Amino acid sequence: MANIIVTGGAGFIGANFVHHWNKVSPHDSIVVLDLLTYAGNKHNLDGLDDVLLVEGDICDTDLVSKIIADNEIDTIVHFAAESHVDRSITGPDAFVTTNVIGTHSLLKAAKKAWLDSGTGKPHRFHHVSTDEVYGSLGPNDSAFSETTPYAPNSPYSASKAASDHLVRAYHHTYGLETTTSNCSNNYGPFQFPEKLIPLFTLNALNGKPLPIYGDGLNVRDWLHVEDHCRGIEVCLRKGAAGEVYNIGGGQELPNLTVIDEICRAVDSAFAADATLADRFPDAPAANGRRSEELKTFVTDRKGHDRRYAIDEAKARDELGYIPARDFKQGFAETLNWFLSREDWWRPLLERAAITR
Repeated sequence: MANIIVTGGAGFIGANFVHHWNKVSPHDSIVVLDLLTYAGNKHNLDGLDDVLLVEGDICDTDLVSKIIADNEIDTIVHFAAESHVDRSITGPDAFVTTNVIGTHSLLKAAKKAWLDSGTGKPHRFHHVSTDEVYGSLGPNDSAFSETTPYAPNSPYSASKAASDHLVRAYHHTYGLETTTSNCSNNYGPFQFPEKLIPLFTLNALNGKPLPIYGDGLNVRDWLHVEDHCRGIEVCLRKGAAGEVYNIGGGQELPNLTVIDEICRAVDSAFAADATLADRFPDAPAANGRRSEELKTFVTDRKGHDRRYAIDEAKARDELGYIPARDFKQGFAETLNWFLSREDWWRPLLERAAITR
């Protein structure tokens, strides 16, 4: 039985992980530490009555230390981060504070509890990072591996790179039992609608433009969030201390291909279910038109990385990680979730004007 802190556990990936871990290890104790900023939502944890939610800041080292002591924590799974590249371009300070200082705060509290006390208690600090720390690939470059040199190109990816280095340093300097996973682009339930897939899905349902950066040919490796959670699980159970594992979805696709699949799937859903036209009367598909009519090309964002791709051979060979979904299947599940959870996303759209 483990006692776990999940930082950022009311956010997109963190909440999915809490649901996943609660299902596969129901006897473990889970504490979620989340500041509940715009992207955190306590309702993401609905149905998990045995999970303790603490509203607080990972930068508050004393609070983290108290949670570790009071709950006899032996595992930290660290998701909490500012993660939207566009926001990092206009407001980088928050990214440095949360992603760098916040990670260091957690590491200090973990070191104090697990090493400085001299108990030698078995422990694990798992740090969730991103493939964006590796920079941008050319069309014929090999996919990112764990030995790819870091070359972050945005304030977001630079802040995540710094946090990765801090985790590495605390293992090599102090002996803290750490693992790090660098994932590709996630999608799935509970994703805040500022990222491409939920934004474009909801815009298609509500008849709003689908704003495509540049030529739309930027390439990403797409990873369903449940596959990501499985990857983190095997890192925790089988990963060697001090190691880094890349977790990918094996679905390297241009943005235009992803957008075309969103449009196709939405149109097919309306064709199969006549009630959707009444629920979403502004959707082109509700009026016999095609969602692709909403596609609009806009000015590319600053420093837009051209291509990411993940080589997950190490995680596959050493941990047995294999993604279970291709993009078509994964997005079909995601679309069904958004269609069935209007109660979740409608209040978000009503609270703020969400832009890409």
